[in-house]
Amino acid sequence: MSNSLELEDADRLVSVATLANRTSTVLERLRDSARSARADDRREPTFTISKAAELVGRTAAAIRDAEKDGRLPEPARTDNNRRERYTLAQLNDMRGVFGTRPYRSPEDPCCVVAVQNFKGGVGKSTLAVHLAQYLAIRGYRVALIDCDSQASATTLFGYVPDLDLTEDDTLYPFLRESERSSLDYALRKTHFDGLELIPANLRLFQSEYELAARMARGSGALLDRLREGIESISDRFDVIVMDPPPALGAISLSVLRAANSLVVPVPPTVMDFSSTAAFLSMLDETIEQLAERGLAPELRFLRFVASKVDENKSMQKELLNLMRTLFGHAMVRTPLKDSAEIDNATARLMTVYELDGPATSSAVRNRCLAYLDGVNSEIEVDIRLMWPSHQKRLRQEALA
Repeated sequence: MSNSLELEDADRLVSVATLANRTSTVLERLRDSARSARADDRREPTFTISKAAELVGRTAAAIRDAEKDGRLPEPARTDNNRRERYTLAQLNDMRGVFGTRPYRSPEDPCCVVAVQNFKGGVGKSTLAVHLAQYLAIRGYRVALIDCDSQASATTLFGYVPDLDLTEDDTLYPFLRESERSSLDYALRKTHFDGLELIPANLRLFQSEYELAARMARGSGALLDRLREGIESISDRFDVIVMDPPPALGAISLSVLRAANSLVVPVPPTVMDFSSTAAFLSMLDETIEQLAERGLAPELRFLRFVASKVDENKSMQKELLNLMRTLFGHAMVRTPLKDSAEIDNATARLMTVYELDGPATSSAVRNRCLAYLDGVNSEIEVDIRLMWPSHQKRLRQEALA
């Protein structure tokens, strides 16, 4: 009898190995058959002249005039002589010509925003990537740092993390090697002009154990290591977005220490609300403990985003109203509703902002963009309020 049980146990072990091999084979096939979705083949998002004018802050007539008088290059034309759409790089050139780049002043602090929660599956990576891309489209200089070994944010930029990237492409070498002085080695350009990425892969998980072990031996300064890395590149960016693991481990604590703003996605379900309550309690205790060691994070703003919202469910409506009452002005007014457009874009390893057309229907896409833009524009205002150079402009815009 015992021999047969041992054989069954061996079969179970073999089946795990077999499944691992099968999944690796499927990933290889995905890599080879879906070339158009991969990072090296991505194209920048494109914009009509009316949308370009809106984003640049000038009229379409002003753009045409600048093209006629040579301040901007003549637009490319299609075979039937129609004006081609503009790339994001061309929009940024226009901003340079018209003086409408939204950069912060060198005296303003770089905004380092962590999109963080205690629980996975709350839309954390989706929000982080769309926020970073939205800000890049608006003309800001942005870096996105994927600090999560699951690498969901990295995947949305077209990488198959454990096939396309090594641990040397991630945060891991900087966290491990004290002689490194900059994160510059890990930054890579993306297909969004003005947006750079520090990717992640599964090997980053190893740094959790190493950091925890070294911290247990009294190396508390390790919590400042990520902050030092961000300071080494912050002069090149207006905003740095971080996507940390969904737990308060060593890396998440380092992210919290490095951040000066925090965005918390919360789906309005009982489980997610309960998890967020636990996250806030643990966050409060953690901040107190860090403060005792002189390492308290200096948060300039804290915002909650209702994510994955389905208002057709009565319980979600009730919880959404409760969250608005509890969190008050810290709650982003626009809910990020559950959308098939996001699901379909994600299935292509893409985002809603980079699709040329709807993955579902125009109506669904437009609603989804309205939710995304609504959430991200509110966070954009919070970011600009951090910058003295923007505060006067914000007041003028509010009066306009």
